[in-house]
Amino acid sequence: MSEHPTASLDDVVHQKHRLGILTVAAEAKRVEFGYLRSTLELTAGNLSRHIAVLEQAGLVAVEKGYEARRPRTWVSVTPAGLAALAAEMTALRALVERHVASQP
Repeated sequence: MSEHPTASLDDVVHQKHRLGILTVAAEAKRVEFGYLRSTLELTAGNLSRHIAVLEQAGLVAVEKGYEARRPRTWVSVTPAGLAALAAEMTALRALVERHVASQP
């Protein structure tokens, strides 16, 4: 018997806000903190915590700087983050396919 697709889900990536951060950042290549906050409808503190978890896992890189004299924080997905996101999408796809196949 093969392993159930849920066994391949990564707890760090699978949490919905972290999955959102990874997908938005992967689409944009580099995304500004404020954009993530408004797009994902998170508080600054909540978003910061999720970014910290992803950064600790090596899935995102955080860059701080200035734009027009205003402090900014940018988030980008690392190669490990792209690989983890791809693995998560593969597991989700397998889960959906299994569910669809089991329906009458």
